[in-house]
Amino acid sequence: MAAIWPPVATFIVVAAVGESVVRVWGIAPYLLPAPSGVVRAMVANWRELLGSMGTTAVAALVGFVMAVAAGIVVAVGLSTSRLIQRAFYPYTVFFQTVPVVAVAPLLVIWFGAGVQSVTICAFIVSVFPVIANTLTGLLSTDPALRDMFRLYGASYGATLWKLKLPSALPNIVTGMRIAAGLAVIGTIVGEFVAAVLQGNPGLGVMVMEARRLGRTDLVFAAIFAASMLGLAMFGLVNMAGYLLLRRWHASER
Repeated sequence: MAAIWPPVATFIVVAAVGESVVRVWGIAPYLLPAPSGVVRAMVANWRELLGSMGTTAVAALVGFVMAVAAGIVVAVGLSTSRLIQRAFYPYTVFFQTVPVVAVAPLLVIWFGAGVQSVTICAFIVSVFPVIANTLTGLLSTDPALRDMFRLYGASYGATLWKLKLPSALPNIVTGMRIAAGLAVIGTIVGEFVAAVLQGNPGLGVMVMEARRLGRTDLVFAAIFAASMLGLAMFGLVNMAGYLLLRRWHASER
């Protein structure tokens, strides 16, 4: 409770201030709905919001898992040689700098409109933090411990599995924390371009449809749902990091 009540109290205060500002200044609902109006929209459309949230969650989770797996593998490959780093690491920055909105139409051409293109958007946005943080952790392994492993004739696989990856684990968790939020952002952006109106459309589609109908309250409701999804993914990564690091790393004690 000591960790929960400060952000909850802040949220209540901000919502109360927002409600007062909208009512006192008489701001039109289509410009800025009051928090109470957003809550009413969430209650009235909770089935659609949950369905859309589930669709977005699946794409975001799959893209996130793909990013974590690919990011760790790529970072391990880059850590094997300085020459390989100089040759290939600049190209990994492409995933961080490329505008997903510009790439999404190409993904639709290659993979078709739907969950595949949206998942790849989430992957593209979230893979670089995993690569960068994992590579930093692998290269930061204690040189004295590396020399000791080499002195005892440990193979590359044994050194990687028993020394380098455990030493890089705090950095990997940090990269996963960043990637978790970015995966949701990438999914929403992908849904703006690549999603289809079949079954339960994602939150990105709901935002576009609500905007087209002038339902600003529903737009805010969908944005709030997307924020809660990102927060949930971040919380899961935090829990995993706590379980993995609590016994030996100072950051989780």
